[in-house]
Amino acid sequence: MATPCHIIVEGNPAIIYASREGTPTKILPRLQPFLAKFWQERDSSGEYCDTPECLVAQLVVRFGYEMCEDDFSHLRVGLTYRPEVDYLYYIATNRTVRIWVPSAAYRSTPSLGLQGCELLVNEFC
Repeated sequence: MATPCHIIVEGNPAIIYASREGTPTKILPRLQPFLAKFWQERDSSGEYCDTPECLVAQLVVRFGYEMCEDDFSHLRVGLTYRPEVDYLYYIATNRTVRIWVPSAAYRSTPSLGLQGCELLVNEFC
């Protein structure tokens, strides 16, 4: 079943959209180890310039190969929130990941972004 989602990185206007496999049970096992390695590499190199840009680029490459198999049309990068997403993953500069779920207000006006969503608090966060 298709479960679309967004991945948002604080400090970067790009919004990653995946049209399938967007549930926390599918995203987090890929995202959490990737982020741990990403932050470790940033700390080791001492390089923090352009971190949001690097993170979005690396997420697109990583999720492109792991989620899309041979059909990359399932992954997009843009500047617009999409009404059909079921989860929005927000990666903050403090290295936390928060999962948001759209409200009715978001569904009717997706440009509300996270302001139109509710924070999902459960065993995944």
